[in-house]
Amino acid sequence: MIDAIWYFCSFVVTLGILVAFHEFGHFWVARRCGVKVLTFSVGFGRAIWKRQGKDGTLYQLGIIPLGGYVRMLDERIDEVSEQERDVSFNAQSVYKRFAIVAAGPVANFVLAIAVLWLMFGIGVPTVKPVIGDIKEKSIAAEAELERGSQILSVDDIEAYDWQQVQLGLMSAIGDNETVLTLRTPAGNEVTRTLDLTSWNFDPETESTFGSLGIGVYQPTVYTELSQVESGSPADMSGLKQDDKITHIAGKRVDSWSKIREVIAESAGQELLFTIERNQVEQQISVQIGERESQDAVIGYLGVVPVTEPLPDNYVFTHQYGFFEGLAKGAEKTWELMVVSVKMIGKLLTGDVSVKNLAGPLSIAEGAGVSASNGFVYFLSFLALLSVNLGIINLLPLPVLDGGHLMFYSIEWVRGKPVSERVQDVCYRIGGVLVFALMALAISNDIARFAF
Repeated sequence: MIDAIWYFCSFVVTLGILVAFHEFGHFWVARRCGVKVLTFSVGFGRAIWKRQGKDGTLYQLGIIPLGGYVRMLDERIDEVSEQERDVSFNAQSVYKRFAIVAAGPVANFVLAIAVLWLMFGIGVPTVKPVIGDIKEKSIAAEAELERGSQILSVDDIEAYDWQQVQLGLMSAIGDNETVLTLRTPAGNEVTRTLDLTSWNFDPETESTFGSLGIGVYQPTVYTELSQVESGSPADMSGLKQDDKITHIAGKRVDSWSKIREVIAESAGQELLFTIERNQVEQQISVQIGERESQDAVIGYLGVVPVTEPLPDNYVFTHQYGFFEGLAKGAEKTWELMVVSVKMIGKLLTGDVSVKNLAGPLSIAEGAGVSASNGFVYFLSFLALLSVNLGIINLLPLPVLDGGHLMFYSIEWVRGKPVSERVQDVCYRIGGVLVFALMALAISNDIARFAF
């Protein structure tokens, strides 16, 4: 229940920011073009807060946080006096009307740049995309990817962390192949082509790189001891640094995870360890200690295993200065725009399943999870949604900004506006299509959260 409340609040904040900036884009340009704005609303329905500005605009918050609108004086809707005709929207030139409508999506792209600029200024804690284990008989195995190699780019998208790898591979969905540029453990830069013709990716159960058989690098933990805590059960039983554990209670243990599991389950018990010390095998009786963990008693030994060293600068903070961060924010925004357009195209061609469409429940979950992970992760999610909102609004559907821009483009070419009858028919068709897409996205959400 607490998670649901957190997700809802995160969703409202996220959508409120996106809608406010989108509508402010329309509002700001409309005012600069001399158009009278009657209402600036974030949210629909009954107003839970409103204030009349000195500029004559009514500013308000609607009770339904699923959008917003800017209502401008328009002769097609309002009774406009002769004195106010020049400040009505429909009386403006096609260029001004085009600019006013286009300003909404542009504001979302500007917001994405600003948010990413802030994110890169704060710094994003991350890890390099170093490849771990490769799944046998997978696409990655067939491409001969090597454990310990660092992914430098996916096609033309720079991969400085796993999120960028995910972005690049999402862009490649529906393609026959994708090219990875890598730096091998030996320091050589190589390229590998992954054959994607048999790629089956389920976003509900796995990551893009995981579905290709690529594991995230985790340092190998050996069964050899690098440290024995003084006074610990291990120390009292005679275990020493550099001892290699091979068997416990007569059963072979070939991984540290197995040793940890046996110890945790054997609190207070005496177990016979077989170890290798100075290349000589011997047996030691070890009394397992006890300690409480989350209202349960587990076994305790008091040792630290030998661990494979991490690659150089494996964990780092992705951070830039003032001007470099601005450039990086613009570059990242452009990458998100390109990927979004590609994904929409692949949805239309059927290369990407419509099951990938996310509705408000998925967005709420994403907002809540990202906010829980930290402010910089919330900023990254906000930028992604802002770009998607801008791109979707540019689609040439009459009820969206892109549909209005399409009509204005036709008007500019023809020298006269599209007839109101044709526009009305197009608005009806566009409304049905948008409603169908929303219904599909919501049904996908229901399927995801119900099963």
